[in-house]
Amino acid sequence: MMGSHTVKSILIILILSTIVMQCIPKTDPADSQKAFERGTYGYDVLFLQKNEISAIELKAPDSEARVLLSPQYQGRVMTSSARGNEGMSFGWINYDLISSKKINPQFNPVGGEERFWLGPEGGPFSIYFPEGKKQEFENWVVPPEIDTKPFNVASQTNGTCVFTAQFNLQNASGTHLEVGVEREVSILSRTQSAEMLGVTLDASLDIVAYQSKNELTNRGSDKWSPEDGFLSVWLLCMFNPSEKGIVFIPYTEGSEDELGNICNDDYFGKVPAERLIAGNGMLYFKVDGKKRSKIGLSPFRAMNLAGSYDEINQLLTILWYSKPEEELPYVNSKWGKQDNPLKGDVINSYNDGPVADGSIMGPFYEIESSSPAALLDSGESIIHTQRVFHISGDEALLNKITQSLFNIELEQIKQVFKNQ
Repeated sequence: MMGSHTVKSILIILILSTIVMQCIPKTDPADSQKAFERGTYGYDVLFLQKNEISAIELKAPDSEARVLLSPQYQGRVMTSSARGNEGMSFGWINYDLISSKKINPQFNPVGGEERFWLGPEGGPFSIYFPEGKKQEFENWVVPPEIDTKPFNVASQTNGTCVFTAQFNLQNASGTHLEVGVEREVSILSRTQSAEMLGVTLDASLDIVAYQSKNELTNRGSDKWSPEDGFLSVWLLCMFNPSEKGIVFIPYTEGSEDELGNICNDDYFGKVPAERLIAGNGMLYFKVDGKKRSKIGLSPFRAMNLAGSYDEINQLLTILWYSKPEEELPYVNSKWGKQDNPLKGDVINSYNDGPVADGSIMGPFYEIESSSPAALLDSGESIIHTQRVFHISGDEALLNKITQSLFNIELEQIKQVFKNQ
């Protein structure tokens, strides 16, 4: 006869198994037998199923748009599609790492088109370097809480999923931080997307869009302060690069004496002029996955929009984030000694490429946004919201969107590097 402890253990296993099974998107029986082409959403759904990665699918109410989430990877958006299983998959996924089933104690770049991270990365209050250790790559470690440990699924519908987590961290100054996270991810309908962007979306255009609302709470008894340490919400979007991919970011024009540099472009060595152009309030950055480079804009220059365009696939991607109107400090993620830990960037873009030994992680490219520094009293919270829109179709219709949102012609984006 089984004891009560054994019965409880079996019940727990059955409950957990049920939760995992509910998380896996249900596919048409015929689809499970299909050999979807790599690069399609259906390929990625089946790939994650095959590798036993928990996944939740959100479905748009008015189209075939889909968004694929994973509780196992902190509620990240793994990928999305405007045309269901047959449609193009927009998120970069590290197939080799996931299929190897290996866990790297330093960092596991599994990919995903929007992941939840925390800043600052470097400096005296970094949560990526142990106290007393030199801030160089061999000592850099991504906290497991935002790398390998799953988030809880608090609630789920066809269109929204809420994830939660509670954990403790220690920064490079030895300060202990008690953290609470609530991450709500929702797929957006065509109507919602048009209203949020303030544009007309022609019925012939394909679109998938989603919003993540990320709440960060100080669960400890001590205030997060400029003296002892603080955090920020950091959202990083990993997309598939294109030979003709271009990120474009509007910026506030003005003198460098008043507003500082237009952008920071020396994260991995200065970005060559043939890959970065600034002028007339717009920054253009080549994202072809062939040159490791990164740029960032300060809160004095950044606006709340960024975009990218892939001419080959006629794909316009727009990123909106909740930048407060008032001037607030942002965390400085520069490694090592810092002049000001509260003087950092609010929006970044990264282009992957080979490192010194010729190896490459992706390739992929990123657009990233950050919340202001969370200088929170005990029990206080900060919320950072981000929206991603993938729109594809006739370039004349896409041009109307770039004109409306960015006051720029699509053709100008396409031609900006042609003479370089």
